Amino acid sequence: MLRVITATVMMVIAVLAGVAWAFNCPVVIKQAEDMLKKAEAKPNPDTRPLVDEAKKYLAEAKAHHENAKTKRDHGDAVRKAKFALALAEEAVTLQTP
Repeated sequence: MLRVITATVMMVIAVLAGVAWAFNCPVVIKQAEDMLKKAEAKPNPDTRPLVDEAKKYLAEAKAHHENAKTKRDHGDAVRKAKFALALAEEAVTLQTP
């Protein structure tokens, strides 16, 4: 009986982990969008390429998320959104004196 309960709990955890991964995309995409807005507020010649690259990755992340059929697709969306977030953060950092 203990094995059945343990197996059931493990299956529930595995399913919830997959659902959490899928629902993580919008959160990371939103973070990247917000940071990109900050980066676009005070552009300069040094940060313009970073902002453009961040926009490209953000668009790819949204496309991966919207067309996701597997966990791998959601993983690609999260990875690209994190790239966009990192580039936008770098642009914001370079804009501050």
